[in-house]
Amino acid sequence: QVQLVESGGGSVQSGGSLRLSCAASDPIVRNYYMGWFRQAPGKDREGVAVINPFGGTRYATSVQGRFIISRDNAKNTLYLEMNSLSPEDTAMYYCAAECSNGYSCLVDFNWGRRGQGTQVTVSS
Repeated sequence: QVQLVESGGGSVQSGGSLRLSCAASDPIVRNYYMGWFRQAPGKDREGVAVINPFGGTRYATSVQGRFIISRDNAKNTLYLEMNSLSPEDTAMYYCAAECSNGYSCLVDFNWGRRGQGTQVTVSS
């Protein structure tokens, strides 16, 4: 079983930046699509970004131009650089891996693996 462990969450003021990391326990993730999704209290899950094994990316419209997803396959680690944060970005952020349908996991959440989440709180 591949385990995913997120880190890097925290509290930041509006306009600030954070960088999330997701460490995978097995290098097999190098072959997987990986991504981030988030969920705020009382709201539906929202796909944030997806990256394919070769570095191709897709973003939710709400984060396009502000967030950057990347991966370091040598370290089995996924990243999410978040800039120009606003209170609307406050949520639990989850790392995910192993999507059988490629970029569609941005909207259908059909991930094989997910982490426990890391909280991001943005204050105004």
